[in-house]
Amino acid sequence: MRALTRPAPASPLARAAPLALAGVAGAAAYAALRRRGGSSTSAEPNRHTRLAQLNGTPARRYYTGHNLKRAVAIEDLRAMAHERLPRFALEYLEGGAEDEASLMRERRAFAEWRFTPKTLVDVSHRSLATTILGKPAAMPLIVAPTGLNGVFRNHADIDLARGAAASGVPFVQSTMSNETMEDVGEVPGLRHWWQLYVFGGDEVWQELVARADRAGCEALVLTTNTQIFGNREWERRNEATPSLLTISSVLDAACRPGWLARTLATQGMPVFKNVIDFVPKDQRGFFASAMWIRDHQPTSMSWDIVGKIRQRWTKPFLLKGLLNLDDVRRAVDAGVDGVVLGSHGGRQLDWTVSALDLVGEARKIVGDRIALHLTGGVRRGTDLLKALALGADAVMAGRAPLYGVAAAGAAGVGRALEILKSEAINAMGLLGAASLAELGPQFMMRLPESFVDS
Repeated sequence: MRALTRPAPASPLARAAPLALAGVAGAAAYAALRRRGGSSTSAEPNRHTRLAQLNGTPARRYYTGHNLKRAVAIEDLRAMAHERLPRFALEYLEGGAEDEASLMRERRAFAEWRFTPKTLVDVSHRSLATTILGKPAAMPLIVAPTGLNGVFRNHADIDLARGAAASGVPFVQSTMSNETMEDVGEVPGLRHWWQLYVFGGDEVWQELVARADRAGCEALVLTTNTQIFGNREWERRNEATPSLLTISSVLDAACRPGWLARTLATQGMPVFKNVIDFVPKDQRGFFASAMWIRDHQPTSMSWDIVGKIRQRWTKPFLLKGLLNLDDVRRAVDAGVDGVVLGSHGGRQLDWTVSALDLVGEARKIVGDRIALHLTGGVRRGTDLLKALALGADAVMAGRAPLYGVAAAGAAGVGRALEILKSEAINAMGLLGAASLAELGPQFMMRLPESFVDS
């Protein structure tokens, strides 16, 4: 049943006060720990910048300031995000499940594929313009659904939508976002998609689907691989209990007054505004509501739900989180309009293949009957081109825009998308492809694993 009332929330400043006081008391003692853990980019497997250095010279570091024009790559925006966010928020943003093998695989898969460029080709009129689900897009990229973005910045979901709209690409809003779908739908020029988690009784998803339709969402994306929550150990190591951060995590957050000002001081703890009324009144705190929703995702969910949603939703309908070719075949038979291959950012089952590993075979299965998208590990314009050349119609990017929103709000999202577009358009020219239609496996060669790091 949908609850009609809720307790009056404490003021944002009251909610932020414990962190602020903790910061005053503990900042001096804790300052030496703020950078514990080393470089934010030390685990990136696809960068080889040390090759150009001798004994650490010339010294190199990513940009962490405030001038977005000086962010020349997604890694700069990532470094800016690491400079601004507390440790618990960074773990939520960056981490994966268990040994993080699925997370690593997303990136390593791109490293295994190398280009075989053609020369003496007229590439003076290159373009990334395309159509996504039959409507124009500035490039074959979609901003992926991500939840709990209010922990990075107040109104981060609206910032993501604004950045996507300004860049001419769709934005998929998560069920676990912190802004209402109606408010996000007010962003001018936005191609607004809705991502659906199934939890609770049928009346929950039915109402969310109906609301998404009324809000003008043009597509529905059902996530299929999260009915059991992934074992995200590094997130849990920042928690004293499932509903309480460790003292060191609290002190680390309190040492970042800029983050406090952009988040808790203006909004208090984030709220899952689209679903909070389905949560019992005594479970509506930040951590408690997240745990309640997690615990009420049905492990019995089957292909039957796809048919039920298809009957109610007449607009484009996609399934997200597929990593098995039999599921791709079944999705085509189920009458959906597209599939999104992916491992949920490496945050669910560990030791899976990556979306890029399957995209070529998946293309053979779907042909031109439905859209084929992939998500996971896109950090470069060249990653976008590799995915397209191997068979994808478009990619979804999640962490790259989030680095931007954490760094500088909507402008940071726009900068992230601008970087990816600029890199891709330049790489097309160097590859010898004047249009997206010319991309294909003839430009690609897969290296044996022993050569990936060379």
